[in-house]
Amino acid sequence: MTVTLWVVGGPGCGKGTQCEKIVAKYGFLHLSSGDLLRDEVASGSPRGAQLQELMSQGLFVPSDVVLGLIKEKINKGKEDKVPGFLIDGYPRELSQGLEFEKEIGPVDLVLFFDVANETLTKRLLGRAASSGRVDDNEETIKKRIAVFNEKNGPIVEHYKDKVVKINAEGAVEDIFAEASKAIDAVNKV
Repeated sequence: MTVTLWVVGGPGCGKGTQCEKIVAKYGFLHLSSGDLLRDEVASGSPRGAQLQELMSQGLFVPSDVVLGLIKEKINKGKEDKVPGFLIDGYPRELSQGLEFEKEIGPVDLVLFFDVANETLTKRLLGRAASSGRVDDNEETIKKRIAVFNEKNGPIVEHYKDKVVKINAEGAVEDIFAEASKAIDAVNKV
């Protein structure tokens, strides 16, 4: 059985760190919507230039573009017989989740890494010093957090039977232990 997990949480909540640990333990294919978009920007394509403009303003990229990139990677992963898919940072709004399930398939688990807004801001400002990411500046960070908070509630409510909310303010290993318990419950091999 192939497992599909969505990992959601505000920018700077630790999704990337936890996803690395999940991939190492379970062998899932990690698909970060942000990484897929940044790779497209780095490619220098006309689509990448349009995405760069949206991202630098802290705006969301059109859903069909992101879903198309994810679908391509999932189809390849199915050919390669990966044991599961770890979708990081997607969906960002309920309509994307519904479209994902219509176009690709059902989600088995939604991991929600919950972190206070103040902590997110502090983490992202710390990352900004070394990342070089165009979306790591204070004004854009505040906008990204506000947009996340507005859009995430309907996702959590709609998928409440599949959501596991994890307090992601603690130690990395403690957070991972909670995530592993949730994954083990749906990852019946």
